[in-house]
Amino acid sequence: MQKFVITLDGELRFGDVRLHKNLLPWGDDACFGGGLWKIGGNGAWIELYGYSYDFGAPDFNQVKRIDWTGIGGVPVRLCYLPNYPDSDGAIEVNVG
Repeated sequence: MQKFVITLDGELRFGDVRLHKNLLPWGDDACFGGGLWKIGGNGAWIELYGYSYDFGAPDFNQVKRIDWTGIGGVPVRLCYLPNYPDSDGAIEVNVG
């Protein structure tokens, strides 16, 4: 499944993994939450939604950098949909 996590050092990581913990750096067993992602707008943005059963909802205030390799290496707009699939209340995710 297409999942993401926010590591303890503030990196937003994406991947196609079975478990959120598979996206954590070696030796880490915690993070600032995670969720699922999918391509939206014909590739114009990435929709982030849901949460990790193991680590909880994402805390985007902790994001310091983004690792784009797990989603093709090209930076695109990121939108978190807290009420997925409804886009009401969508939050744009930015570094900083």
